[in-house]
Amino acid sequence: MASAPQPGTPGTTGSDQRGERMEEPRRAERARQRRNRVLGTVASVAVVAGLVVGGVLFVHAQTAQSEDGGPAGTAIGARSGMDGKSGQAGRGGRDGKGGQDGRSGGTAKAGGAGHFTTGADGVRTWQGALSRNHTTAPVTYPMEPPVGGDHDPVWQNCDGDVYTEPVRDEHAVHALEHGAVWVTYNGRASEADVAALAAKVRRTPYTLMSPVADQKDPIMLSAWAHQRSVRSAKDPDVDKFLAEFVQGSQTPEPGAACTGGVDR
Repeated sequence: MASAPQPGTPGTTGSDQRGERMEEPRRAERARQRRNRVLGTVASVAVVAGLVVGGVLFVHAQTAQSEDGGPAGTAIGARSGMDGKSGQAGRGGRDGKGGQDGRSGGTAKAGGAGHFTTGADGVRTWQGALSRNHTTAPVTYPMEPPVGGDHDPVWQNCDGDVYTEPVRDEHAVHALEHGAVWVTYNGRASEADVAALAAKVRRTPYTLMSPVADQKDPIMLSAWAHQRSVRSAKDPDVDKFLAEFVQGSQTPEPGAACTGGVDR
């Protein structure tokens, strides 16, 4: 004999009704979670899109400022040490050791005005500026032989080198910058003195010797900013001058080479 249906939904048992009531909250929770996931995804996409657009706009604005010479270009120039226009440091001239000053013609000067003062030992010391620029142009020196000033980028070899023909002042001055002593003579010097001086020079590193027709005394010794005349090759002041000024304290570039330059 069949059992009678329980009160409630027609054709539904009491256990089915309880199960249905328990399932409804679960369905509602699952629906809520799905909505939250969808909303979260939409929000994330919106944030990323906003960042991308904002970044593009920022880069565009910075680029426009740089092209217009505005703050972006100025900051880059300040960081790199350039002028913000051509990528060049804008420095002219040279550092006193090997650069060019950009001059290719004309006549250069050896520096500002000056004069010699003579000490008790007979050594004349130049009082005044002696520039050290490199130039391939001829240089006008205020003394003969010159004791400093602008000079050729290449030095005269001065490792005990003896030249029987005149050398360019501009090369010899560069040798003085390296700490050499330049022994010079004119037509009034005796052949014996010239031979004895040549022998001494050949034995002495950081020296050179050459004729200078226009110098005022028969035999002269020159170092950077210093000069003296001697009576003969046997004059004891020759050795004194060499001892004091070969690589002496007056040398602008001590230890610089006396080989590898001009040898004629």
